[in-house]
Amino acid sequence: MTLKTALEDVVDTTLAAVSGIIRKFEYIAGLRIDESNKYSHWGLQKIHGERAAQQALAEAHRLLFLKILRTPLRTLKSDLRESSKASQMAPHDYAENLRGRQKSMLPQDLGGGSERHFSSVLHALSRLVSNRAKTPPDASPPA
Repeated sequence: MTLKTALEDVVDTTLAAVSGIIRKFEYIAGLRIDESNKYSHWGLQKIHGERAAQQALAEAHRLLFLKILRTPLRTLKSDLRESSKASQMAPHDYAENLRGRQKSMLPQDLGGGSERHFSSVLHALSRLVSNRAKTPPDASPPA
């Protein structure tokens, strides 16, 4: 039997049960206790210990953050639509909800990414799923 590292356990077990990049990111960010940089995941802590669990969750959080920043907007738009369904929210409302929580969702270590870039991605997604975004910008009004 091969033993998994705490990070492998987070990625292969915990996050595998959550669909979509955005939902995975939101899930990991939600494991933080209040505004602290400590995460709470009872099972991971029990199996791997407090320190390994904290490091693995922080690393998974950072990796998901960077993945969002590197993923094309078209892919994220589709992901956001699926994530909003799982949250039982309209896509635009879901995007605005994420925008309202963006600072609290950031990992402590941005890994070379930036808060500004993340904010821009969330803003673009919100615009892409808004009602106004349904009409192509080059569409002319009917004559």
